[in-house]
Amino acid sequence: MAPASGELVAVSDLVHVAQTDLVNWVLIAGADGVVLIDAGFPGQRGEVLASLRQLGYHAADVTAILLTHAHIDHLGTAIWFAAEYGTPVYCHADEIGHTQRDHLEQASVAALAMHAWHPRWLTWAVRILGKGALIRAGIPSARVFTEDVGATLPGRPIAIPTPGHTGGHCSYLVDGLLVSGDALVTGHPTSGRRGPQLLPSVFNHDEAACRRSLDALAMLETDVLIPGHGDVWHGPIRELTGRAALAGKT
Repeated sequence: MAPASGELVAVSDLVHVAQTDLVNWVLIAGADGVVLIDAGFPGQRGEVLASLRQLGYHAADVTAILLTHAHIDHLGTAIWFAAEYGTPVYCHADEIGHTQRDHLEQASVAALAMHAWHPRWLTWAVRILGKGALIRAGIPSARVFTEDVGATLPGRPIAIPTPGHTGGHCSYLVDGLLVSGDALVTGHPTSGRRGPQLLPSVFNHDEAACRRSLDALAMLETDVLIPGHGDVWHGPIRELTGRAALAGKT
């Protein structure tokens, strides 16, 4: 079980992941500051700041935030960084409208309520409500992530389009590691399964596209997976995506 405090796990000299039992975020350490990939729920600001302090950084040292997608559990604290510090927030071009809240691609309360009979789902729902799950604010200043932007950042992150969970979801290759957001996870509070998997279909904007994105990830040359939910996982990415595809059919 991932710790609730955002305790850091060093994955490489540059890359650390703050694992919590609700969602993960990634810190890329640089000489002149730190880059975040995703930023937790709004109510996890204290945990995000604590994870920065563990590496010797403060909020003002965050030079950029890269989003895998604009669901509130990944976007949350980025809203505060952008408003308080003017921190640039980047995402895939197809996710800009979602990030700016021109529209919202998120599981409805009614859809989630259909699972409320399950204690695991109910416990998760109560917890995320306390973390700001119903906040609908976006980031009007969000920018498109480009190769030129990535070339200026520590670890030289490269965006890998992985639509399906949202229309503009993307993963990132950084320092040879795959940060997959919610395109490929290894656990979730609503799931009793541990290991590579897709999120339950109720969370996904386009389930067929999610599976096509697994095929795209399988083509990458990496053997370290840092998911948006669950533990860091090691193994050839083709093997991990294959396991996720099979898990979704059981």
